[in-house]
Amino acid sequence: MLTAPPAAERPPTATPQPAAPPRPGRPGVLARLWPYLLIAPTLVGTAFLLLYPLARNILMSFQHFRMAELIRGGTTFVGLDNYSRILGDAEFWSVVRRTVWWTALNVGLIMLIGTLVALLLNALGRRMRLAVMSALVLTWATPVIAATTVFQWLFQSRFGVVNWSLDQLGFHSFRDYTWFAHGDSTFAILVALVVWQSVPFAALTLYGGLTTIPAELYESARIDGAGAWQIFRLVTFPVLRPLFALVTSLEVIWCFKCFAQIWVISQGGPDSATTTLPVYAFQIAQSLHKYDVGSAVSTLTVLILAGALVFNLRRMFRQEGEAL
Repeated sequence: MLTAPPAAERPPTATPQPAAPPRPGRPGVLARLWPYLLIAPTLVGTAFLLLYPLARNILMSFQHFRMAELIRGGTTFVGLDNYSRILGDAEFWSVVRRTVWWTALNVGLIMLIGTLVALLLNALGRRMRLAVMSALVLTWATPVIAATTVFQWLFQSRFGVVNWSLDQLGFHSFRDYTWFAHGDSTFAILVALVVWQSVPFAALTLYGGLTTIPAELYESARIDGAGAWQIFRLVTFPVLRPLFALVTSLEVIWCFKCFAQIWVISQGGPDSATTTLPVYAFQIAQSLHKYDVGSAVSTLTVLILAGALVFNLRRMFRQEGEAL
């Protein structure tokens, strides 16, 4: 009778190997182009709404384009004549200085107040934080023209709340005071309006950045005896420096190209006290019908703004590289 050999003497059996997974085939042409097809409508819309008007504006700045050319068509290439005329005009440089002062004042106030409000939000309790954030969002969501109209009502000479309040407080010289008849007061009202509209974005963005800072950094700074200002200067600002630079750049763009508020309230007056570069370009193009010269002013406006932003972003990247 045959018996099976012991287990130690049995020959080893081969262990079945798992089948190799099938190699994925090369994606088809449609699969490779699908991501680009998805973003194609956005690119086409951006090119039509942004790039085409910019290119058309630049082309017009090198042409003689007035009311006659607008009606009957046909233009003449004049080269740099429009630019030489603008750059040789003393009024243009006066408007440039006023625009730089307007932008610097607004951005400085926006960043200062926005930082203080962000720090306040970070220190408040949940319910109060929700109430303040709701007020900021409502302010931010108010349409520009609606907010501008409200400010016009507030500073109305006879029935405005501001004049009535100042008169009740004992400042009787402000009774029936015409704020919009004086350049300095009109400029101040416009600054208050733009700052009021812009602070919510800066405050909410900076508050979002504050929530990402580890609490251990603040605890270590307090243990070392740092005060509130030292904590902000040595902990908060270095950590959020890129965010501060980004928000500042966005606010520079917003304030530099501000047009609707100025045009609705003062149309650049009185006595050109509130005329900035966008308003100046519109006045030349629409009031004087010098579309070629207005295009040159708007092109120079874009170049000045782009130069300021490139300088700010390069400094931001350089600081990030030194920090690393």
